Amino acid sequence: MFSLPVSFTDLKQALAEYRTLICVGTKANLSAPAFAQALPPQSQALWPQLLDTLAANNSDGDAQSTWLPHDDGTLVKLIVIALPTELSRNNTASGAIALADLLKGKITPATTTSLLVAISNPDHHLSLCTAIAKSLPPLFNQKSNSGTDEGHLSVAFVPLGDTPQPDLQRCLHLTEGIRTCASLVDMPPNLLDTDHFVDILVRWATQLGCQLEVVRGEDLQRRAFGGIWHVGRTAPKGPALVRLSYTPVNANTTCAWIGKGIVYDTGGLSLKEKSTMPSMKGDMAGAAAVLGALIAAVKCRVPVTIHAFFCLAENAIGPQALKPDDIITLFSGKTVEINNTDAEGRLVLADGLAYATQVFNPDLAIDIATLTGAQLVATGKRHAGILANSAALEARAVQAGLHTGDLVFPMLYCPELLRSEFKSKVADMKNSVKDRMNAQSSCAGHFIGEHLGTYQGQWLHVDIAGPAWAEDRGTGFGVALLFDLLFNH
Repeated sequence: MFSLPVSFTDLKQALAEYRTLICVGTKANLSAPAFAQALPPQSQALWPQLLDTLAANNSDGDAQSTWLPHDDGTLVKLIVIALPTELSRNNTASGAIALADLLKGKITPATTTSLLVAISNPDHHLSLCTAIAKSLPPLFNQKSNSGTDEGHLSVAFVPLGDTPQPDLQRCLHLTEGIRTCASLVDMPPNLLDTDHFVDILVRWATQLGCQLEVVRGEDLQRRAFGGIWHVGRTAPKGPALVRLSYTPVNANTTCAWIGKGIVYDTGGLSLKEKSTMPSMKGDMAGAAAVLGALIAAVKCRVPVTIHAFFCLAENAIGPQALKPDDIITLFSGKTVEINNTDAEGRLVLADGLAYATQVFNPDLAIDIATLTGAQLVATGKRHAGILANSAALEARAVQAGLHTGDLVFPMLYCPELLRSEFKSKVADMKNSVKDRMNAQSSCAGHFIGEHLGTYQGQWLHVDIAGPAWAEDRGTGFGVALLFDLLFNH
């Protein structure tokens, strides 16, 4: 497992030791005299020439590299990355999405690297930090020839003009949360079963000082968590609902996060095909994002009470497997006729959301999940799809995505026209749509929303099926988004 220690520090400390130096910013910021003066003396002569090789304006950014003599007579690598400036309104203005792509592979666990980021807009700090965290080498790696792990990454922001220095501790804690999330998504199901996930959450509860509640096995059935119980009951390691609560004395609002934690999804008796089942170890990315965001929030001591719910199960095949035509009762009290056992995520989330809203009555409830493949069709691989029960919350979530680089885009919110997709003659609803061509990803979110009951607060549904993965690895998507939604900008 790669550790690659990361620090966010001042310029002097960042330049104290390195074998690779990476400079990041728009071409205009990299050309600023204040940034050039911050560079090591040996780079001064070739800096203007190196900048001339970079494209000034494009939508993808640009990168060039050269070699510099070090003080000890050896050569060190200098990489310069120009961030794009031609960006649409549905992309983060900082160029963070391009940065994450351009940085990948340039920071390695075996090399001491210093990363200097030129900034001239304080609103760009968070998204650039998130991009850096997403670009780092994966924490989880079980290759037998993975090599040495002797490197270190030092990140220093170089503010230009009157731009303030960002909160470096916040950057560090957010990075830890994102990397923790991604590492969990990368873990194979034989290592991350429901038992191990519960153990991880118990350890984090102790480390963070959070109140802990664990409901497992048949206790789920006794306490009316019918969705979680029936989805996971046939697996060798049983299902669980875990709650971690952070309750600071200075809290001025309450938020509930509900994460889908399907540690593996075979599809159940509605079995997935051999080409679509691989990668289903990542069907717990919503729960991983909730944990990562909780780590960052608690370590940053945000003045918000947070109840984090983890709906954990393995959707397996066995003698007690949930069957099409079964009718189950969820925590909300509503009955559900099963017509697709591969639409299991909404069942566990409906339980978690109903419990969170009915018992804890938060000001804001957010469920987050790799819920539907249709999300990729609706909003793509980079933007999560969202449903919000108010226009103001929808707009706030979109802005949080632009602010953090965890991009989101609204899906159709119209429950009165989509509710009929789940109509059942023998139960309150079915669990899967009648017509897959009728706003399928929105329908899936609305199914969850049907279990809010009398809750009058704000509710946001986030479908991260696309952006939770990139190139067969977890991205850590959702951590920064949840964290940012704790604040009113």
